[in-house]
Amino acid sequence: MESEFWIERWKEKQIGFHQDEVNTHLQEFWPQLKIPEGSTVFVPLCGKSSDMLWLRAQGYQVLGVELSPIAVREFFDENDLVPTVTEEGKFERWESDGLVLLCGNFFDLTATDLIDCGGVFDRASLIALPPEMRDDYAQHMACILPEAAQILLITMEYPQEEMQGPPFSVHEPEVKSLYDRHYQASVLFDLNILAENPRFEDRGLTQLQEKVYRLIAK
Repeated sequence: MESEFWIERWKEKQIGFHQDEVNTHLQEFWPQLKIPEGSTVFVPLCGKSSDMLWLRAQGYQVLGVELSPIAVREFFDENDLVPTVTEEGKFERWESDGLVLLCGNFFDLTATDLIDCGGVFDRASLIALPPEMRDDYAQHMACILPEAAQILLITMEYPQEEMQGPPFSVHEPEVKSLYDRHYQASVLFDLNILAENPRFEDRGLTQLQEKVYRLIAK
């Protein structure tokens, strides 16, 4: 899946993955990570997510990475934030009031970019990637994160043959296999949510399980 796929999705306003409200799992489970106030929280493939505003309101510095310049611009415009925009290596850096969005490719991030990171919130990043990209993603994440950083990860599980992703189905054994070299994964939440998501029923799904994981370095 090439970068152009996501850039085109934003151009065509095909952004069903975007949530206007703050994610309820983030609000419920993030406090369990006990990440010190003032730490940086990393949000990969962040789009224009309101989750970043919630994290900032909890006293964190927020760092997002996003391919689409449309998404980055809309995040600041829709939240009445005036950013300072500069060039930073392979990225365009947008910054305002404790929020930094790097417009560019996740795989171009280095450990230096995330040196102060205490935690990661991954709601729509891993499940946005096809199987052939997920191992590279997980290993790159482990390489660029500080050793003590924790990850709050949300996934979906469904019969992949019933629907073409994204979002893709990522089952628990795969999650544990992807991260096992570096992290201990524990399930915090597990629920069938198909009845609450008729748009997925319309796409042909007969089952949809949502899971929330906490990943802690071994």
